[in-house]
Amino acid sequence: MLKAEDINLTDWDFWRRPHDHRHEAFGVLRRHPRLIRYDEPEVVIVEQGPGYYALTRHADVVEASRRPQDFCSGRGTISIPDMPGDLHEYFGSMINMDDPRHAKIRRIVSRAFSPRMIQRFEDKVEAVAAELVDGIAAGHGTGDFVQDVAARLPLKIICDMMGIGEEHYGAVLDATNVILAGNDAEFLPTGSAEEMAMALLGAGETLKGLVEELGRRRRAEPTDDLTSALVNAEVGSGGGTEQGGESLTDQELGSFFILLVVAGNETTRNAIAHGLDLFTRHPEQRALLTADFDGRVAGAVEEIVRYVSPVIWMRRTATRDTTLNEHEIKEGDKLVLYYWSANRDESVFTDPEKFDILRDPNPHVGFGGPGPHFCLGAHLARREITVMFRELLRRVPEIRAGEPERLESNFINGIKRLPYTF
Repeated sequence: MLKAEDINLTDWDFWRRPHDHRHEAFGVLRRHPRLIRYDEPEVVIVEQGPGYYALTRHADVVEASRRPQDFCSGRGTISIPDMPGDLHEYFGSMINMDDPRHAKIRRIVSRAFSPRMIQRFEDKVEAVAAELVDGIAAGHGTGDFVQDVAARLPLKIICDMMGIGEEHYGAVLDATNVILAGNDAEFLPTGSAEEMAMALLGAGETLKGLVEELGRRRRAEPTDDLTSALVNAEVGSGGGTEQGGESLTDQELGSFFILLVVAGNETTRNAIAHGLDLFTRHPEQRALLTADFDGRVAGAVEEIVRYVSPVIWMRRTATRDTTLNEHEIKEGDKLVLYYWSANRDESVFTDPEKFDILRDPNPHVGFGGPGPHFCLGAHLARREITVMFRELLRRVPEIRAGEPERLESNFINGIKRLPYTF
């Protein structure tokens, strides 16, 4: 019988095990009466830190998320090891911030997503999804679903939203693959510390350089894209531009773009890829959805996100001595919030190992827990997943997935390649 002390969440061998083995292990941890402290991973580009506690229960993840004053994001970033200065500069986006700076950035970004802009890109999602399905429908009935569909939809939407030209799509996708490579040697060199650091810095520089140059052009000649809205003063209540309004600096714009393409592209593409895999493995759920698509698709999207948990965890740091659901926490303790485990918590979800698009209620934390860091792009992600499966199941209802090739990562539940046939 598996025991809690036999489970090591830091060991890469654990993350190479099949998903059902990992879920079994997290079930053991959820039933364990106390939090378990793990050694931090040995990362060649940073000094090994003091360790971290794993939050595996839904109640603990939710409670830590809703108490940012006690469990912050801004100390050493959301990665488990504290990020060194150069990398923190490139990847120190709003996800690594606390109020008041986090509130400022989120306020600017939220106001930039005007109702008109949201509607425009919701319409764009439908057009792009139709175009992608046109492409596979006209093909030979086989291909790689990630390359042909899942990766292309969110990438095009985000780049078009920001005003990034199509000629840069490949570079943006390659850079995000490097940033979220995990331990996958296909995307990140496994040689010296310098090689790994240079690869990450190079990917960050590619994305930041691209959008910072665009931001400078948009300050001089604004258009109707999101970059223009982010770098120019806010529109005042009278309709005019306020010179003293809030806008993003070049540094903030670059870091936000990295977050947007990494979070928006990688997570949505993986949810879409996993969705096809799930509907292939569970044909009865596909049949339920196609029988009443409009009535059931919202629940199907939420269940895909719960079941898959595209982002496996995020880190927080205790700002003071406190308690968390009767667990003693000391100032400076690192807490890793395992959304992947919380979304299978037996005390919250009936039969959590079952993929059930009719599940109700479904209080998953696949977009993060409650609080200031709940995913800003959740609405757009839901829209993209919904529209893509509407097009797929209407136009190529017989499409089936083959065996997925998975990303070797303990942070992103990723699919690198997914063969399909129809």
